[in-house]
Amino acid sequence: MGWTADDIPDQDGQRIVVTGANSGIGLETTRELARNGATVIMACRSTERGQDAARDVRDMVPTADLRVEECDLGDLESVRAFADRLGDEEVDVLINNAGVMAIPRSETADGFETQFGVNHLGHFALTGLLLETLGLEKASDSRIVTVSSGIHERGEIDFDDLHGEQSYDPWDAYAQSKLANVLFAYELERRLRTADANAKSIAVHPGYANTQLQFRGPEQRGSRLRKAAMWVMNTVLAQPAAMGSLPTLYAATAPDAEGGAYYGPGGVMNMRGTPERQASSERSYDEETARRLWAVSRELTGVTYDLPRPKAQASA
Repeated sequence: MGWTADDIPDQDGQRIVVTGANSGIGLETTRELARNGATVIMACRSTERGQDAARDVRDMVPTADLRVEECDLGDLESVRAFADRLGDEEVDVLINNAGVMAIPRSETADGFETQFGVNHLGHFALTGLLLETLGLEKASDSRIVTVSSGIHERGEIDFDDLHGEQSYDPWDAYAQSKLANVLFAYELERRLRTADANAKSIAVHPGYANTQLQFRGPEQRGSRLRKAAMWVMNTVLAQPAAMGSLPTLYAATAPDAEGGAYYGPGGVMNMRGTPERQASSERSYDEETARRLWAVSRELTGVTYDLPRPKAQASA
């Protein structure tokens, strides 16, 4: 028997930020963290949906300590406003969970291709803006958990066309954004280690979990056939969202979760099952690509990190 939600240690006194906390894996993550005593700040694009989700959690966990805050990762002004509202509050764990998948091409409020802008750049900015509140010099380790996807394995970072202006395929753009998540998580871990900070950066993936994420692309295309096909696949092949949340919960709470690691379901084709440490794609370990992505992300978002570059890197 592998690691399950029953193995989550007591989270009393922990303050945890979860992006996209109102549905899917984010909602299940929020529920289990609250069940185990954490204060969860639910960072949601829609506060109305966030409040509905909070009521759902409280129905099952009456003692849940929840706070809903607006944070639209597709709008850097909203991300900055969220960070400003937290102010000097200490955050113990940041879970970069929110995302969009395989949608028709569109742009964020800042002109970024939406999947790259929300899935990667929004979380890059949020993490940098919350770095001080994560208390990198405190006695116990802070954690930054970034949720990727197994599809990152087909991803490439196209620095000549990051925003799909010349050529756009929804799944290629999604894979690029998910590879960016892993590259970011590993590069952040290298910089934290160089700074000797008491913090861990960990990447995870949920396998194939049954959530609403899969339906957004077909819905935005107005394709009933694709939506029906996705429903069949989710029903037959996917594991419940609660199982999909286990790698995130393990990375966020397990005492032996390691910084710089990649965790995902250990069952059939890594699509279902309890969490285990896994290898990510060969491209995800390319430190030069990670350094370049970091520099581009900093330039695009205007967010800088008060962390030294890894000694092996010439510049960043």
